[in-house]
Amino acid sequence: MSTVSTAAGAQVLVAFAGLPGVGKSTLAGRVGAALGAPVLPVDPVERALARHGLVGDVPGTAAYEAVAGLAEVQLGLGLSVVVDAVNPVAAARGLWHDLAERAGVPLRVIEVHCGDEAEHRRRVEARLSAEPDPFTPTWEQVLVRRAGYEPIIGPRLVVDTTVDLDPLPAILTYLR
Repeated sequence: MSTVSTAAGAQVLVAFAGLPGVGKSTLAGRVGAALGAPVLPVDPVERALARHGLVGDVPGTAAYEAVAGLAEVQLGLGLSVVVDAVNPVAAARGLWHDLAERAGVPLRVIEVHCGDEAEHRRRVEARLSAEPDPFTPTWEQVLVRRAGYEPIIGPRLVVDTTVDLDPLPAILTYLR
């Protein structure tokens, strides 16, 4: 498969990972804009399924699979793709490895953390008051997700959004 140049170089599949409220979506949007690549978030797909009464593990898996299908179409068009998802377990992250292999493009994983727990909680609680969506997680739900978050094994860039330095230049370097 031929690759198409982007602002950061050759075609790439970028998979963001991290708990809700750490700044993944903000960074994913900035990376997508810099690459001229579509950003495919899992959360809206999960929310759409939940609005139709589909909740639990199977719809969560279905949301990831749906986004992987959309990403595969975009990669097939020669575009880079940015996936915005919590990616809490190895099985979810495995989707992106498999997709990158099928598409013949490199996978770059970016794990986002918020190194200051008080700041992380503030962000989660601020989102709750700003977003009237009943599916926006509470701080207590984020803590439950954190307890079940499996460590990422393998190459990745780790970004702490509490560091007072714009991470975008380092991310774009990593994507090259």
